[in-house]
Amino acid sequence: MFTLRIMAKVTSKLQLTLPKSLAEECHIQPGDRVRCERVGDSILLSAETSRASEDIRTRLEIFDHAADRRRKRARVGRKAPPKDRGWTREDLYHRGGSR
Repeated sequence: MFTLRIMAKVTSKLQLTLPKSLAEECHIQPGDRVRCERVGDSILLSAETSRASEDIRTRLEIFDHAADRRRKRARVGRKAPPKDRGWTREDLYHRGGSR
């Protein structure tokens, strides 16, 4: 992440005017939402990402799909432990000891 310092003007109605070059670089268009957060003595402006601006139905569909997959995996249950591999987990901790 890099810091870009650009001056912006606050209007008499306490509105902030973003420089056109910054708005274009961050893909901010009229009507877009910008989050303002106070961080110490500074104000952090964050443009909402395309993921955050997806409509609620799309986001819920994605969530439902993921929840269904998780339920299906839970029904299948855990697999049986592996058969004898010729080594144990403990062997891994003690291999290549000090010489």
